[in-house]
Amino acid sequence: MIEELLPDPVVAVEAFGGDDAGHLPLFPEEEEFVARAVAKRRREFTVVRSCARRAMEKLGVPPQAVPTGERGAPRWPAGLTGSMTHCDGYGAAALVRLTDVASLGIDAEPDGPLPDGVLEAIALPAEAARLRRLGEARPGVHWDRLLFSAKESVYKAWFPLTGQWLDFSEADIEIRADPADPRRGTLHAALLVPGPTVGGRRLARFEGRWAARNGLVATAVAVPYP
Repeated sequence: MIEELLPDPVVAVEAFGGDDAGHLPLFPEEEEFVARAVAKRRREFTVVRSCARRAMEKLGVPPQAVPTGERGAPRWPAGLTGSMTHCDGYGAAALVRLTDVASLGIDAEPDGPLPDGVLEAIALPAEAARLRRLGEARPGVHWDRLLFSAKESVYKAWFPLTGQWLDFSEADIEIRADPADPRRGTLHAALLVPGPTVGGRRLARFEGRWAARNGLVATAVAVPYP
């Protein structure tokens, strides 16, 4: 599901509930981050790194460690960039050569409503109004959860380019459904703060895609070179 949301140079690997990736060994540089973690956290950490190493193999790159860097962002091997995500029963990693794409962000969430109070904390008034209209027209998707996922993907694509935090209120995201398939579509994120400079050009928005199926909502943002 993730790979189909991303442009052709990007490779992605997914793991589902029964996958044994959570039992694979970690590199020493990774082990230190979960040495004292509870079993659930350790499994999630291991599953997405297993996905990342399989994505490296698809790119023809020897499998390498993916330690945790600043603000929890993965530290990718030289020449690569990517993104990882996990939720109950699912994990994924997307990877690409830096010569092809400037940055990536992916996120997957259970296709269920957000807990009480979360939407009010993350959504701008304009976003909340658009979600209400989407819900009335197409009630088959939990649009609040999809917005949360989109915010996460935008942040994951933003941080490697800037090294700075991006608040939920600093990107205005419009979600659009495909007229031919109401459970997939595009997302358009207007940056409300000065965007990163990529290839000598300052970006004002990010573009992405989304899908909802198999009990998940997933979003992906790829930042191309101008």
